[in-house]
Amino acid sequence: MQAGYAVARRSVQWWLALVLMTFMQPLLAQRAPAPTPQTTTKTVLVMGDSLSAGYGLAANEGWVSLTTARIGKEKPGWTLVNASISGETTAGGAARIGTQLQRLKPAVVVIELGANDGLRGLPLAQTRANLEKMITASQRAGAKVLLLGMQMPPNLGRAYTEGFAGNFSALAKQYDIAFIPFFLQPVASDRASFQPDNLHPTAAVQPQIRDFVWPKLAPLLK
Repeated sequence: MQAGYAVARRSVQWWLALVLMTFMQPLLAQRAPAPTPQTTTKTVLVMGDSLSAGYGLAANEGWVSLTTARIGKEKPGWTLVNASISGETTAGGAARIGTQLQRLKPAVVVIELGANDGLRGLPLAQTRANLEKMITASQRAGAKVLLLGMQMPPNLGRAYTEGFAGNFSALAKQYDIAFIPFFLQPVASDRASFQPDNLHPTAAVQPQIRDFVWPKLAPLLK
């Protein structure tokens, strides 16, 4: 009698458990949180000198910092890493580019180097070779490139100044990359736009530089 009662009791418990599972499963499925979609952040890498490192400016005043803020508002899913160093030459950039590409795996590389080469009168062929190394390394890594060109003052001689500017345009054409011939063009003609050293733009004109670069950079952020 007791054995029969125990069997019947187990049967009832099994049946109740089955009923509960049948009705509770849809409710649990409804309450389960939806999986969070994985977001992929793409990186813009800026390789520059003091003009991009923000020499003489507060941390948030330089054109690169201003561009970072603009990217945050207008290009979700993108971030910017500023690897610019004051005093950097194209040789320094060429030596560092491999490590930066491997570490950050950027989708876009902005190259703003050459001014210190020109001011030191370094050989034009050397500057071109260094820039070319940076461009080709970036492209091999799958990154798009924006080259920001520079110009030298006329006191260095016509042959040098023309050859210096020509390096940038020739490389941009050869490698079919985005290009700005002279990225300080909006402010270069106004002495008041520069700090006392007459080399580095003031904080007041950094938004102009940002806005001048943006139309070439923004189409790359896709």
